[in-house]
Amino acid sequence: MQRADQSIRNKLLVARLPVMPQILSKLLALCQRDEIGVGELAKLIAHDAGMAVKVLNVANGAAYNRNNRKIGLMQALNVLGVEMTKTLVISESIFQTFNSLSPGVELEGFWAHALKTAVIARELARKMSYPHSEEAYLAGLLHDVGRLALLGTGGYGSNFMARDDEHLCSVEMSSMGMTHAEAGAWLIERWNLDSFMADSVRYHHEPIGRLKSAHPLIRLLCLAHLLSSHRTDALEGMGEICGISDEELKAILDAVEAQTRTAAAYFGISLGEAAAPAAEYSPPAKSEDKRQARLADEVRNASLVSAAAQSFSRCSGRELLETIARTACVLFNFDDTLLLLNHAKALTGVPVTENQQRISEISIPLTDESAAAESVQKRQITFIRRDDSLSIVDQQLLRSMKTEYLVYMPLIAEQSCLGVLAGGLSAPQAAELWDSERFLKAYATQAAASLKSATQLRSEIEKNIAKINKEHQEASRKVIHEVNNPLSIIKNYLGVLDDKIARNEPIVEELSVLNEEIDRVGRIVGSLASQEAEPETTEINGVLKDVVRLFSISRYLPSSVNIVVNTGEKPEEIACAADPLKQILLNLIKNAVEALPNGGTIEIRNNGRRIQDGRAYCELRISDTGTGIPAEVLANLFSPVRSSKRGENRGLGLSIIHDLVKKIGGLISCDSGPAGTTFTVLLPSAIAKAENPKYAAAQS
Repeated sequence: MQRADQSIRNKLLVARLPVMPQILSKLLALCQRDEIGVGELAKLIAHDAGMAVKVLNVANGAAYNRNNRKIGLMQALNVLGVEMTKTLVISESIFQTFNSLSPGVELEGFWAHALKTAVIARELARKMSYPHSEEAYLAGLLHDVGRLALLGTGGYGSNFMARDDEHLCSVEMSSMGMTHAEAGAWLIERWNLDSFMADSVRYHHEPIGRLKSAHPLIRLLCLAHLLSSHRTDALEGMGEICGISDEELKAILDAVEAQTRTAAAYFGISLGEAAAPAAEYSPPAKSEDKRQARLADEVRNASLVSAAAQSFSRCSGRELLETIARTACVLFNFDDTLLLLNHAKALTGVPVTENQQRISEISIPLTDESAAAESVQKRQITFIRRDDSLSIVDQQLLRSMKTEYLVYMPLIAEQSCLGVLAGGLSAPQAAELWDSERFLKAYATQAAASLKSATQLRSEIEKNIAKINKEHQEASRKVIHEVNNPLSIIKNYLGVLDDKIARNEPIVEELSVLNEEIDRVGRIVGSLASQEAEPETTEINGVLKDVVRLFSISRYLPSSVNIVVNTGEKPEEIACAADPLKQILLNLIKNAVEALPNGGTIEIRNNGRRIQDGRAYCELRISDTGTGIPAEVLANLFSPVRSSKRGENRGLGLSIIHDLVKKIGGLISCDSGPAGTTFTVLLPSAIAKAENPKYAAAQS
């Protein structure tokens, strides 16, 4: 007997508990939605012992519950999350549909009894002020879970259809070495559920007299089982075990009856009483259950589309197109497939195999009267057969695929149609697939979603690469342009050094300038790489004089060009570092020099503080007496454009100046005419806003 008992336990470990098909259908429908909540899932799962056990078993396992704390159904669902719960629902559905536990066994009576017992247990818990009413509900739902598990081991069909009473327990013990109550309790312990729940299941067939001092959950579950199995006229004295009078029990049962009938109606469960035990059980003739058949179709389709989606996710480009076409052949038994993708408002053939190269020559306008275009226009599955009344292009596709029938599956993703998948069929295949529009549509939708995602990803990657390349090129050009300024100064100063060394004159000042310009080269490269402004203040007049000195004593400034500087007597602080200001001035003065090929005057004037739009600035003006800037150039002055200068970086100077001024929080404008050009640069003043009365007045 011990060996037989161990054998049953081993079978119980691998047994899969059946789940109510009505529950699974509703769960599958729920899982199809984009957004679902744990509460919605819990409400459905709480009505089915098999599904509830699966969720609790996984959530209480070592992978999720490392602190060994027992958790209830709602907590378990929160631990697993919606996506894992979806996976469990679909996997259990597939297993139940394609691996029938016991053909011919009617489970509806079992589910009705479990549901009623759960509702009664919860009401008894509330009446007894037991603090865990939902635990009582779950215990009621699972109290006969041992019967489901034993059914899964095989050879239990006749016992499963017998009345659930002491006689059944005796038969189970003699034939299997354990009762369904013991089997259920043992499983609950193995699933790491609460020990009191296991005990309540273990003792729910015990005589009432033995349970007077037992835990409240054990007593109320035993009573709930009895009340669920008896008529209301047999209640006398039953409630004493839980301290509840006969009148209170009748009131509870009246309320429970209504709740149970409402739930049973929702799930389509019959509340008819289970059949009495027979000497030998003969399963009834198998009748087709439309609900079960519909569930089988939904489960199969959902699982196959889900598997296809996983295959699609691992592909891209041409490989994805091939996978979509070939998977369709396998799933729908197509003789052949063609892909026509929407391009420029026309369906264009895309070859996915070597023998389809000429399909790319086919282009069907979406406004065409062909069945292919109509399928896209109406966004519906379309079947056609060889017929002279078809459009020429439809007949051509049928002949190219060498099939009698053809089905068009529009590829719809996020309200846009990406094209159509065409599958070739024989007459028997078409007849078999005729009623599978939902399956065809689900597959096409998943294929379209994968195509769109792959296309968007590829497009996004290409855009990012192009953007990075462009930014890199622009940054490189700017670095070269800006570095050329100090390099030109260094080159000119080296010539000055040669002259001074030849005349034995001191070169300390020139060496200092060279050192500063070399350092500035490094800072230019560093600042363009980091794009971070330095939080400094600079005395503007000192920088003006340094820049003019660089031009004046180097060989860069022609003798025909004169520079005049008006700085004012008072020092002016601006809110930026010296290097950006130096770069701005060098570029503007360099441009002014180039605008005076025949000589002239450059004036640099510090006009002092100025308020604009409530902000304090220092105003600089750099003017030249050249011939002015052409109107067409002036219109796009600060954009990178081609100029008449030679070299890779021509036309970048003013664009860089504009970016530098903007970066430090300044403004720049230009006024140009036949008498010359003036650039006005407003640099942010370092004076605090609160100290500026004009600014304060403007803000008030």
